[in-house]
Amino acid sequence: MSSLLDVVPVMPVVVVDDVDHAVPIARALVAGGLPAIELTLRTPVALDAIRAIASEVPEILVGAGTVVAPGQAKLAADAGAQFLVSPGTTVQLLHAMQDTGLPFLPGTATVSEVLAALEAGCTELKFFPAAASGGTAFLKAVGAPVPAARFCPTGGITLGSAPSYLALDNVGCVGGSWITPADALAAGDWDRVTRLAAEAAALG
Repeated sequence: MSSLLDVVPVMPVVVVDDVDHAVPIARALVAGGLPAIELTLRTPVALDAIRAIASEVPEILVGAGTVVAPGQAKLAADAGAQFLVSPGTTVQLLHAMQDTGLPFLPGTATVSEVLAALEAGCTELKFFPAAASGGTAFLKAVGAPVPAARFCPTGGITLGSAPSYLALDNVGCVGGSWITPADALAAGDWDRVTRLAAEAAALG
């Protein structure tokens, strides 16, 4: 894998409340043309969900998102996560993610945070919360003075706004939670997830 930012145009950001939904969600995303998933560590079943997907859906790249504590990095790696994503970055958290040996996207929201990540050797970053932190205007502004940084903006992005982000030179992909809406997951409507994934995949 050359770059996390080049796998899919839209990285599905998914919250799983029922571990039995994990594998069907992953298969629905693959069927729609998005062979990657950022499964957030926001629920008690998240690590088990990552473990199930890693075991049963090898054709998808499964990552752990919302890594907010150093210890979570190793737990996610041990569960089978193939990449890590954090909403923000501290020195300890960054070191913990580096120690796993996995590719990861440290979260940034300011120019100073971007520079700190670059100093640590990270050129591929998460920009979060994107819409609330200046959106495309911020990314355009930071592109000229800090051309080495590439981003996966996440937070408040929709199917309608995603193209404006993807058009920027310093954006490789965007993170989107709209592909796996809670009502579709609760109803087990995997066909809807596949349709939403196909719409997102077409942005690439």
